[in-house]
Amino acid sequence: MATPPMIEAFGLWKQFGSFLAVRDVTFTVPKGQVVAFLGPNGAGKTTTMRLLTGFIAPTKGQARIAGIDVQTNRIEAAEHLGYLPENGPLYLDMTPRDLLTFFGSVRGMSRAQLQDRMEAVVTQCALSQVADKPTGKLSKGYKQRVAMALALLHDPEVLIMDEPTSGLDPNQIQGVRKLIRELGQTKTIIVSTHILQEVAPIAHRVLFIHDGKLVFDGPPEAMTADGLTMEEKFHRLTAQPV
Repeated sequence: MATPPMIEAFGLWKQFGSFLAVRDVTFTVPKGQVVAFLGPNGAGKTTTMRLLTGFIAPTKGQARIAGIDVQTNRIEAAEHLGYLPENGPLYLDMTPRDLLTFFGSVRGMSRAQLQDRMEAVVTQCALSQVADKPTGKLSKGYKQRVAMALALLHDPEVLIMDEPTSGLDPNQIQGVRKLIRELGQTKTIIVSTHILQEVAPIAHRVLFIHDGKLVFDGPPEAMTADGLTMEEKFHRLTAQPV
């Protein structure tokens, strides 16, 4: 039996005024696959991820999560989706435990379910030592872990993470990579990044976007199959506008 698709993009276009940010992006991610979403700054990665989550509406095209159209059934789709934006919104005067309680209540989780999931994500994201400290007093690395815990709280089948290691130090980056690898054993994940060293350790597949259009789709090793380094392939894929 074929693996069911969990993330689907069909001819996605997004235009802001005269600027075309995303151009006819189409791909499918099957259940259990971890995808690295690569491209230079301004290539359209964040816009595409916002389209996939239903955060913004496409000019044309359709996105589905777990088979559910994110525009026509956004709340139902959100039940299957955890979204970590690049700078996740956090209420800095609240503790991580307060934030998890608040987000869980907004999602309609029962007290018992919320308690079980809170304990799980606090452990999973290594937040035990800071769970009762004001989030605004935490390091950037811990704030990123708090945002990830919020995305994981309802135990979604699909995770979409936009630059989850941005601004972190090498130790923090290693911890986030380890967590993504662990999550990838049971979840379908798209991770946006422009850091090439992150690709091989975490991803089964690479989607490369340039100038708003997909220009590469394949396994990480195919990026270097023609004898180029990852950096050289990156430069070649971005040498000319689409």
